[in-house]
Amino acid sequence: MLHLNVTDETSVLKAVVLGTAESCGPTPKPEEAYDPKSLEHILAGTYPIEKDMVLEMEGFAAVFKKHNVTVYRPEVLKDCNQIFSRDIAFVIGSKLILANILPDREKEIDAILHVLDKIPEESIIRPPEEVHVEGGDVMPWKDYIFIGTYTAEDYSEHITARTNKAAVDFITKQFPEKTIKSFELRKSKNAKENALHLDCCFQPIGNGKAILHKNGFLVEEEYQWLVDFFGEENIFEITADEMYQMFSNVFSISPEVIVSEKSFIRLNNWLKKQGFIVEEIAYSEISKQEGLLRCSTLPLIRE
Repeated sequence: MLHLNVTDETSVLKAVVLGTAESCGPTPKPEEAYDPKSLEHILAGTYPIEKDMVLEMEGFAAVFKKHNVTVYRPEVLKDCNQIFSRDIAFVIGSKLILANILPDREKEIDAILHVLDKIPEESIIRPPEEVHVEGGDVMPWKDYIFIGTYTAEDYSEHITARTNKAAVDFITKQFPEKTIKSFELRKSKNAKENALHLDCCFQPIGNGKAILHKNGFLVEEEYQWLVDFFGEENIFEITADEMYQMFSNVFSISPEVIVSEKSFIRLNNWLKKQGFIVEEIAYSEISKQEGLLRCSTLPLIRE
């Protein structure tokens, strides 16, 4: 059996589900795009092809192997994009919460049943239908749970709005011992302004530091709360273009080791100066779907 344990974003990783790009299907039609960045690349004829994405994900898997992490992969479903395993479930403490995701993606949960079967039934939570939540919006951080959300009346009109107020309320009730801090995110059809998930504009990393982009937040006071919480001197503030490139969507294997896209030169240099070990890999083709390294992972056990 798997004894789940995830209390933050940076403790030493022991087990993870890494998505797969195998048999991810043909390039979607414009009307099938789930996010503005994918749509941009579909229309431009630059949407990533399967063999390139498979190669990038195998590079990520090799880094996990190097650091002795147990890696589970989904069963490969024919013509199904299963790259972003963070969307379908997430772990807080000893509980795994299955996400209520876009209906077209429900079968992705079936593809990890071989993993779910290793988890005690009482440790798996299925939220009620009105709770909309995806793992990219949920970050356990010690005594806190940070949640990205969108609560405006036009929620249903935004395909990029993935986590609603009902989700914030549900997680608050499930984890009464935690302090829940929610953040209103900017939703836009313009890929350079859209914060699809919280991890598109913010991520805590080791040694009390964080990556942040101000314009991803709708409420300046909520952004400022994060600045005050981590301390301005500990924050790497990214530009709008860097948010678009997914600079905040790196992944921590431990407090010292961070996996990052090799083209993120400004960020990677800063991380190295802060004393981090940076595992630089190619992941730019996958980023064309408005997701990167954190999005591709579902951590199950951290020390």
